[in-house]
Amino acid sequence: MIPRTLSATALALAAFATLGAPPAAAPAAAQSSVDGVPFDAYLELLKARARAEGVRESTLERMTAGLVPNPRVIALDNSQPGTATSSGYPSMANYIATHVDNARIGGGRAVIGQHREQLARIEAQYGVPAEIIVAIFGHETSYGRVKGDFDLARSLATLAWEGRRRELFAGEFVALMKVADKGYDRSQLVGSYAGAFGNPQFLPSVYLRLATDGDGDGRADIMANRADTFASIANYFRDAGWRPGQPWGVRAAVPSGFDVSPYATRLASPVCPRVHERLSRWMTVAEWRNAGVVPQRALADDVMVSFFQPDGPGTRAWLLTGNYRAILEYNCSSYYALSVGLLADEIVN
Repeated sequence: MIPRTLSATALALAAFATLGAPPAAAPAAAQSSVDGVPFDAYLELLKARARAEGVRESTLERMTAGLVPNPRVIALDNSQPGTATSSGYPSMANYIATHVDNARIGGGRAVIGQHREQLARIEAQYGVPAEIIVAIFGHETSYGRVKGDFDLARSLATLAWEGRRRELFAGEFVALMKVADKGYDRSQLVGSYAGAFGNPQFLPSVYLRLATDGDGDGRADIMANRADTFASIANYFRDAGWRPGQPWGVRAAVPSGFDVSPYATRLASPVCPRVHERLSRWMTVAEWRNAGVVPQRALADDVMVSFFQPDGPGTRAWLLTGNYRAILEYNCSSYYALSVGLLADEIVN
């Protein structure tokens, strides 16, 4: 049923809206229409959807006033790399060297020192270690220094209109309107070109689901409030299945000539398969010990772990717990997840 609040232009486009995204979008830098649909007409459809989901008219007007497509956002979206090829993976050691550096380690220790009591309270409440929370904060925005300056309303409307991932970004646009409806100014709602914002770089839909008031003031301000930032990251990890009392993983000693191929996973992950296929099958610590792989920190024999030696035989290896998979929920990249874990370890060492 078409809502009565739709404009005449939007009514004419209702059939288009029900068809879903086209298979591909034109990559032109400055377009007045995609598939014959002008941007301002498509924006009316987005506004109608948000209006139908309860967003106030005043919010819609202030968040969409003067919106035009952002050609830079379209160019950035179309320049994103695709799936890795069979040519192999970049060096994990090189990635770690540039992402677990002195600046991030020192910055993380400073944040821990400044907010020790606050972080201890949040850790006790959510079961997520303070150093993991802070490592995410450091990786995502360099402890709040680099959060992005794209107008989120413009970016998300542009990406939805462009159509390559229409339903994803249309949903995030509506979610952003709901965030704004909580009283945030448009000038506060800025972030990455693809819609992530605030200290933890949440998408608007993630904000609505998991952002948390960390200091009891009645708001979950992940843009400027560190207590809210920490609590929201912790809530994300609790929701992702973080297991209190377990590390994310530990370094492993591997016997010379160890062949991991007999331990390859037999499962095909429906999400991020290229990431999960690099991890071995899950076995207990005791079973890995029997195979010659020995954890270098205390880990109970009955804990289920996966073996990971990303740069091949003779290089550093880890035994990863289920908490590593929780980090992958935040960003499904082994480069990201491993560097977050290692940064967390360095912050508290």
